[in-house]
Amino acid sequence: MSQIDYHKNTIMERLQFSTTIHAPRERVWKTLWGKDTYAEWTSPITQNGSIQTDWKKGSSVLFLDKQGYGMVSEIADLKPNEFVSFKHEGMLKDGEAETAVAIAEGWYGARENYSLRSIEDMTEVIIEHDVTGENKARFMELWPKALQRLKEMCEDTAEAAVADNIHARGLS
Repeated sequence: MSQIDYHKNTIMERLQFSTTIHAPRERVWKTLWGKDTYAEWTSPITQNGSIQTDWKKGSSVLFLDKQGYGMVSEIADLKPNEFVSFKHEGMLKDGEAETAVAIAEGWYGARENYSLRSIEDMTEVIIEHDVTGENKARFMELWPKALQRLKEMCEDTAEAAVADNIHARGLS
């Protein structure tokens, strides 16, 4: 964990979480950002969450809850199946992006980075998340749960794919 000073009066801390998943990088990426899978693996953090973007560098991203409220961010960097960096800019309130809260609370410009690295037949997932002090304990508890759910989802899918392949080849 490192300290990052984005604003004169606010110190953010970069938390890092990781796991190794027995699945190819492409499957992990698809599970991370898939319309049908995102809400499931992020459920420890946000119930029925969704992500809306066109997946282009510089594009807007909406991280929403089931009521349509959430965070407005930007894709600061993107290398599909390998890395994405979100820069958080504000909240979505009544359908409008509002940055004043993020600036006032000191988290405007905070990053959330996802790195995927192939290690033989596995994928290492590293999540870095900039947080202010009052949010640290919450994310220290919730990110490991979300990563465990991601791992379970990807590995269940990988096992099913292997079983289907064996069955299709008449080896079962």
